[in-house]
Amino acid sequence: MSTFIDRIKERASALQKHIVLPEGEDARAVRAAAACVKENIAKITLLGKEDEIRKANPDVDLTGVNIVDPAKSEKRKEYAALLYNLRKAKGMTEEEADKLSYDNTYFGVLMVKTGDADGLVSGACHSTANTLRPGLQIVKAAAGVPLVSSCFLMVAPECGNPFCEDGAFVYSDCGLNENPTSEQLAEIAIISAKTAEKIAGLSPRVAMLSFSTKGSAKHADIDKVTAAFALAKEKAPDLLIDGELQLDAAIVPSVAKSKAPGSKVAGHANVLIFPDLDAGNIGYKLTERLGGFQAVGPICQGFAKPINDLSRGCKWEDIVATVAITALQTQM
Repeated sequence: MSTFIDRIKERASALQKHIVLPEGEDARAVRAAAACVKENIAKITLLGKEDEIRKANPDVDLTGVNIVDPAKSEKRKEYAALLYNLRKAKGMTEEEADKLSYDNTYFGVLMVKTGDADGLVSGACHSTANTLRPGLQIVKAAAGVPLVSSCFLMVAPECGNPFCEDGAFVYSDCGLNENPTSEQLAEIAIISAKTAEKIAGLSPRVAMLSFSTKGSAKHADIDKVTAAFALAKEKAPDLLIDGELQLDAAIVPSVAKSKAPGSKVAGHANVLIFPDLDAGNIGYKLTERLGGFQAVGPICQGFAKPINDLSRGCKWEDIVATVAITALQTQM
């Protein structure tokens, strides 16, 4: 694990937040729960049947991990009633709410809603929809936030990277919004800059990415990015942001001098805003697999309380890092 992530874990440890992991059936989540408690990163509740969890993970020391089976919890009926009251206007029946309260993810999100936990991390063995649907239905977006988005914290390998001067990038949106409008891209840029500052400890320099730099090509897709840049600059005039920029112009100083002379962002960007999910998802996986970066996320942005999705290809160490980030998000 990198020293960059170690610093995030240290900051999380000082907060001692309570994070729920619903996926007790996944060995990676179980090992991460034990590691979080051992390293004093956060208080952990792991959801599932305790006897099955312990039997399936005999070599994992779960001392200090709170294991809860929703089916046996005294809170379940209270949570079912809350879920019904939250969703009855959308047509949910009491029977449906009761059934969903047995589901680990719904139970975990209800813990967060009621304040019985500070945040949730899931998705190691469940789809993004399985994780985010309960979050959107129950916790919902924060006041004044028009959409929930996601980002990845891309941590440079220990040997370093010549174009990653801060030790990490924030990539957004690589996991949620498929084809954001200019207005949505602007919001994604602004909230991703906040994530970079508050979670990663970076001084954000935001690049709105495209296949064009400063009008080098003409296309409707480029127009969307340039409009997003203008909107973001209008809404956050103090934000250090530029666009449209090609990837090399955004992070390579020598290319920036040629393609975007005079830009305060070009050549030094650390927050990269991709124009759509295709580009973002491909971009982060290329950086991870070919560049040797650690991809932490997707980190969800915009929920009223922190709920984070995981890549199903994640390692247990990634879950630990996401727990630490989730704890820090409680301060946003």
